Amino acid sequence: MTTDTIPTVADGDVPVLRVRHLSVTFDTYKGPVHVLHDVSFDIARGEILGVVGESGAGKSMTGSAVTGLIEPPGRISGGTVELFGQRIDQLTGEDLRRIRGKRIGTIFQDPLTSLNPVYTVGRHLVETIRTHLPVSEKEAEARALALLEEVEIPHAKERLAQYPHQFSGGMRQRVAIALALCAEPELIIADEPTTALDVSVQAQIIALLRKVCKERGAAAMLITHDMGVIAETADRVMVMYQGRVLETGPVRQVLDAPHEPYTQVLMAAIPSVHQRVVRLPVPEVGGGPVPAAVPWTPKASAADTVGAKPLLEVQNLGKDYDLSSGWLARLLAREEKKILKAVDGVSFSIRKGTTFGLVGESGSGKSTVARMVAGLTPPTRGTILFDGVDKWSPAAQTVAMRRRFQMIFQDPYASLNPRWTVEELIAEPLQVLGITRNKDETAARVQEALRRVRMKPDDAKKYPHQFSGGQRQRIAVARALASQPEFIICDEPTSALDVSVQAQVLNLMRDLQDEFGLTYLLISHNLAVIRHMCDDIGVMQRGKLVEAGEAAAVLDAPQHAYTRELMAAIPDIAHVHA
Repeated sequence: MTTDTIPTVADGDVPVLRVRHLSVTFDTYKGPVHVLHDVSFDIARGEILGVVGESGAGKSMTGSAVTGLIEPPGRISGGTVELFGQRIDQLTGEDLRRIRGKRIGTIFQDPLTSLNPVYTVGRHLVETIRTHLPVSEKEAEARALALLEEVEIPHAKERLAQYPHQFSGGMRQRVAIALALCAEPELIIADEPTTALDVSVQAQIIALLRKVCKERGAAAMLITHDMGVIAETADRVMVMYQGRVLETGPVRQVLDAPHEPYTQVLMAAIPSVHQRVVRLPVPEVGGGPVPAAVPWTPKASAADTVGAKPLLEVQNLGKDYDLSSGWLARLLAREEKKILKAVDGVSFSIRKGTTFGLVGESGSGKSTVARMVAGLTPPTRGTILFDGVDKWSPAAQTVAMRRRFQMIFQDPYASLNPRWTVEELIAEPLQVLGITRNKDETAARVQEALRRVRMKPDDAKKYPHQFSGGQRQRIAVARALASQPEFIICDEPTSALDVSVQAQVLNLMRDLQDEFGLTYLLISHNLAVIRHMCDDIGVMQRGKLVEAGEAAAVLDAPQHAYTRELMAAIPDIAHVHA
């Protein structure tokens, strides 16, 4: 992108942030590695710039370069970063510390890892305020309370004394936003602030970010892979690929009529909540024109015949947790037992060779149902029948029955042992279940599993940290497939993946289902993914199944008020924010 095509703010106005020809290099023993190339953009007062692209595109690296968070062996090897016309890319030490927090606020992707678990929320806020502003302890406490109220945390005064683990994911993200606003910064850098949040909480965070920028006049750099969030939040959008800026412009212009072929395919790779298609295109530079979308046509099978027995039946399933104090404390306080019904009276069935989706907000009981179906959590009541056999009966504990079940977890990096090679990770279920008889047979099955998920044979000798997020998810899928199961439970398998990698994983899951007749239970808060993958769905709220049926029928004409609320909360790529 040449200098004369760099989008700028109106003539005579000084942008809050001006980045020109920014390059970042990492010095390695094999030589310099260039991760950012000639990146240029402006952000005006009160404006939100959305930065999108796949993993490794340079989105977060750009944000780190602006805030001076790149550590050796990384360095800014070219270009300038200006805040209100003053260069900040050369600042170090105390000068840089004064800029961070006071003039530039940062909202990180996972607030639980960026908040000190032994500090109360009040202490986080008060210390940050007093670090950057000349106020007394009492004034800082009053300001902290006002900030929690501004980000719409209920019972803010009581919440000041609580710890981060006592907040839900959405509430922790609100605390992170409050921290970023402590010193009234002129620029906010939000790095994936809504990733892994359910649609209702995500909608609240989007509205809050827009409100803050509008009322305070702050500029914001919103880094995300969710195009719906960009459409609802950003004023302009910048598309990045392999450390370069491919395209920048007003959000509607880029989303509706993108110039670059990569951006065009990126738009087409986003699953639609309104239409199910056969395959999603995978974005690549120089990958050719966008293929025409082929609408999904249900395939006739034996499972569709009247009276066909479902592969999985869940009947009146329930799970209770006792949250009561100890018996002596209850006796002294004359308290009754406090029972939380995490799952209450849930019933559904899944036909062989189909996908059943469970949706709902955080805490609705989706993952608890998945863990009970997988045999990881015993139910309090109800039955789970797999091929007519009670999942929790002695007959279901045989090796032959266990090998028919597998589970893919939300975070493959957390569920894969970092000290084991890919070969060891995939071989473990084969050895534990006694599926293979010797090392040669195990190695052959490992290679077959890798081939199925489109990975190279040499990948077997590598470790999880040597792969991208999408590749690690493929490894998790390969591990699940190694025992040749009939039924796979997928708990949020694409929630943290960017658009292009998500398209690859969803296409892979569809191909494997067609090839091996797999049956899926898919847990997700992304209704577009649910529409793309599922034949039938169930909607959960507060532990109950409030609506269930054919996916198209439930999503096109929801009957329950909560389902309608979920549909209304979805960030719509065709939506123009007010």
